Amino acid sequence: MTTTALWSFESLVAAAGATASGTPACPITGFSIDTRTIQPGDVFVALKDQRDGHDFVSTAFAKGAAAAIVADTYAAKPGDGALIRSADTLLALEAIGRAARGRLATDARVVAVTGSVGKTTTKEMLRLAFQALGPTHASEKSYNNHWGVPLTLARMPATTRYAIFEIGMNHAGEITPLTGMVRPHVALVTTVENAHIENFANEEGIADAKAEIFTGLEPGGTALINLDNRHAARLIASARTRHVHITGITKDQHPAGAITKFAVDDAVALANCQMTATTSEGDVIRAGHRGALPFSIGTVGLHMVMNALFVTAALDATGADTPAGLAALTAFSPPPGRGSRTRFACGGGEILLIDESYNANPASMRAALSVLPSLPRTDHPRRIAVLGDMLELGPESPALHAGLQDALDAASVDLLFAAGPNMQHLYDQVPPARRGAWAASSADLEQHLLATLQPGDVVIIKGSNGSKMGLLVAAIEAKWGRKTPGRDRSGGVG
Repeated sequence: MTTTALWSFESLVAAAGATASGTPACPITGFSIDTRTIQPGDVFVALKDQRDGHDFVSTAFAKGAAAAIVADTYAAKPGDGALIRSADTLLALEAIGRAARGRLATDARVVAVTGSVGKTTTKEMLRLAFQALGPTHASEKSYNNHWGVPLTLARMPATTRYAIFEIGMNHAGEITPLTGMVRPHVALVTTVENAHIENFANEEGIADAKAEIFTGLEPGGTALINLDNRHAARLIASARTRHVHITGITKDQHPAGAITKFAVDDAVALANCQMTATTSEGDVIRAGHRGALPFSIGTVGLHMVMNALFVTAALDATGADTPAGLAALTAFSPPPGRGSRTRFACGGGEILLIDESYNANPASMRAALSVLPSLPRTDHPRRIAVLGDMLELGPESPALHAGLQDALDAASVDLLFAAGPNMQHLYDQVPPARRGAWAASSADLEQHLLATLQPGDVVIIKGSNGSKMGLLVAAIEAKWGRKTPGRDRSGGVG
């Protein structure tokens, strides 16, 4: 959070199209919708979401809020500070977000990211790359929904040179208004998979919903599309209707071949990729550029390499110093819950935990498991997968869970622990010798898992948010504690 004023009170009230009472006791330095994490100087936005934020306005001021955006009907209480009154607090936040976007310098560049898998990880890689080049602002965590995007915009300093936004969706039509607020110069779709399939008739519907991100592209903007995805042609056709530049991303083809095959304007491809237990290295080949651009990422997995190719294309599209930005990725470490690694001292040896607990769908499950073979058996003799239910998969959910067995086999997983009724379909078909335990919930699985772990194990934990697999990560940390305060680097897929 910035320590200098983001907004003057007068300009903020005008941006919100609201009325005000009182005067802030301190400069406005941020925005918050949660009094548990609010900081002095924040503007508290009283949204009506899972709970009514108006119940917490006084708490926000007690914690040092500079002001609060409230409904016209809110009755001020003793101790309340400056109030910004609006008929709808979410609409006021959206208006502030649009005003924040509008005050950026004309040479600032904005990148927007969506996709079924890899949004947050790609956003964090973009953040790291662009931070090496100038003042950069990016979404926190996975703030990618109807309140997360305008909140991120509202927090954006006017001096931002590069802005990175993550945009998500569960239903058709949700991305269009968000990309319209962000107005990116570069918009990318990491991939299209069957996440949230229960809300769509088919994957083509998901592809169309993801392609909505192109509707907000600024004139002369660039669409970045994964050519290795089975819906690439559909995404390209959608981008063509926006009359924008299209750059294809592929790990399998030379750029010239990709341009010809997919009729894109430009392409970025991968060559000479090599991986160790902790890094991925290779060369990026860009259409129209002589020679290859070497890269080294402090993380593992082909899915992470693909994200690096997107970063390369985004740097190129914004006119940034691509080699300098790409060089920053050597320091990349995945966000918590998306592949971070922690080593724990255990019985004279170590347990390596790969925390993928934030979310899951079939594609991200496969990508996460694919990292295990990069860990030598000499260091980690036993591979343990702890998997929770993948949600929002509709009637195909049992088959999609059971269908992960080939990924388990390819990763040579020795023991499977499974939580939830859907993951039981996978557990029941695994050979008995490879069954750790199944339980109806992650909490019920905890004691079985803790009793099994031993020195030399590598354990990967993954599931949808609703499966609460993070409880198992916390249980391991509580029992063994971290050997070192830092985290190893790994290949997150969230």
